[in-house]
Amino acid sequence: MSAHRPLAQPLAACCGALALAAALTACGASGADPNAKEITVYSADGLKSEQGDGFYDQVFKDFEKKTGIKVNYVESGSGAAVQRLARERANTKADVVVTLPPFIQQADGKGLLQAYRPKGADQVAAGDKSPAGTWTSIVNNYFCFIYDKKELAKAPATWNDLLDRRFEQKLQYSTPGVAGDGTAVLIKALHDFGGREPAMKFLGRLQANNVGPSSSTGQLAPKTAKGELLVANGDVQMNYATMKSMPDQGIFFPAAKAGGRPTTFALPYAAGLVKEAPHRANAERFLDYLLSEPVQRQVSAVGGGFAARKDIKPTDPNAKALARLMDGVEVFQPDWNDIDKNLDSYVTAWKTATNS
Repeated sequence: MSAHRPLAQPLAACCGALALAAALTACGASGADPNAKEITVYSADGLKSEQGDGFYDQVFKDFEKKTGIKVNYVESGSGAAVQRLARERANTKADVVVTLPPFIQQADGKGLLQAYRPKGADQVAAGDKSPAGTWTSIVNNYFCFIYDKKELAKAPATWNDLLDRRFEQKLQYSTPGVAGDGTAVLIKALHDFGGREPAMKFLGRLQANNVGPSSSTGQLAPKTAKGELLVANGDVQMNYATMKSMPDQGIFFPAAKAGGRPTTFALPYAAGLVKEAPHRANAERFLDYLLSEPVQRQVSAVGGGFAARKDIKPTDPNAKALARLMDGVEVFQPDWNDIDKNLDSYVTAWKTATNS
């Protein structure tokens, strides 16, 4: 999940993406040539690198070389991507959308996705894809927090440690309901504290240290690397991948209470074919390519993530390091149906608790 998911605005995270977004708005899908050798991908941030050496960078280049199909890329937060698809429903511009849960389920529930089972989807675990074939995980991943190893001798062990005054205006997490990783803060708190009321009570207390809203998670890693923040939220893929350029960030998983095991949950990048996609045939080829064996091996080797296919057992150095990182961490399974159904109420409760 590239600085996996920076997003200061709800649309594109960089000037190039903003320019592309403007161009797409100007022309619209109604004028799109269905035979053009191109596709447009709306994606959560994290898989593309500013240095040009991320997972998407490699995949887009190789896909164009192999097929002649150019990938136009528009980056945003997970929630913002779905909101944009909904706004453009009558004039669809995107061909493929890639978001984190629960936003891929949200896109599906809004009727924004078209059923398509990519080749290789049979090797993806049942819980990591839609039973109806409307979306499939392409990169597995886990929620995490990060800390500045230069300033902190060790990672905070528990949620309560984050209440320490030393983190005042030195802690930030991305906005729930807008950013996928920000929404993950809510999900982990609901699990670790045992329900809505205690979770919101804690997040209300934590707000005294919180810098404030951020529509993108990816922009928090650079702030942590520069010492502007001591702690931020993130995800394993994004933050592990950025360690090449930001080696002083450490990944941690706070436990619910002292003496407890660190906890997290799977937060995969999931891809779906957009309903009424202007370049459907090209989009289907792209989804097939993402789940192909060679690309799935690049998930760890290039992207610092976890392969979505069960039959891919990578042994590259990144895969081994990621396995060590996850050793001893309890991985719980969120009730995605409940979260999809009640997300708005959870976000509203969070806003009330934090005066956001």
